[in-house]
Amino acid sequence: MQISAVIIAFNEETDIADAINSVAWADEILVVDSESTDRTREIAESLGAKVLVQPWMGFSAQKQFATDAASFDWILSLDADERVSTALRDELAVLKGTAPNADGYTIPRLSIYLGREIRHGGWYPDRQLRLFDRRKGRWNSRIIHESFSLEPGAVSGKLKTDLLHLSVKNVEHHARMIADRYAPLSARQSYEDGNRTYLFMAVFAGWVAFLRAYILRLGLLDGRQGYTIAYFAMHNARMKHLIMLEMQAKDRSPATTKLDPPSSYNRYPE
Repeated sequence: MQISAVIIAFNEETDIADAINSVAWADEILVVDSESTDRTREIAESLGAKVLVQPWMGFSAQKQFATDAASFDWILSLDADERVSTALRDELAVLKGTAPNADGYTIPRLSIYLGREIRHGGWYPDRQLRLFDRRKGRWNSRIIHESFSLEPGAVSGKLKTDLLHLSVKNVEHHARMIADRYAPLSARQSYEDGNRTYLFMAVFAGWVAFLRAYILRLGLLDGRQGYTIAYFAMHNARMKHLIMLEMQAKDRSPATTKLDPPSSYNRYPE
């Protein structure tokens, strides 16, 4: 099995080197850059990665472009704020030396949030289908929380060791991500899926999200960070419903919601 490690990037000069170094064992490292204005491309090329420039098309389309552009059929899809752990590297090395027994493999993702490993609140194991045979599926067309979907009949397997996710940089960054990206895009996706909301749902959705993350999913065991995550889950849910109410009033998707490239592609669990 030959593996292409594929990374999409935009202005990732602070993260791209560590992401690339964590997949130095791969048979190919491909970085698809959406017209960065910093040193992302220069750093990637200096580390031996193949770099392609592709104007931003949205998460799913950008990742499909990167998948199609790779040299090998087996793809390991990585975000710039993620790292292949030493244990995962060793597990992948064993898999590379054998005939795969699946067409794609989910990998548990461990987020590091404000300096702490997060194992509760619905954030772990957060399995992601990140290693796959590109001939057996495609990236879905969702605006947010995109994923690679295996075709009917394809076999999915599970890896045991963690993909590390460096998550948000600070509380301000988390708040900005929700305001600029997650709440607007989640609202747009939900609206396009045919869902509608009401004022009472906007009021109660936040508390439901907080209680689910902090109590039902034991986020309280993650200390201050667990509380912060639950708080932002509440904030995100409220904002999403308020944006949907605005969209319903206009009876159209807001023209202000753009699929522009993220300044740092950090994603967290739904």
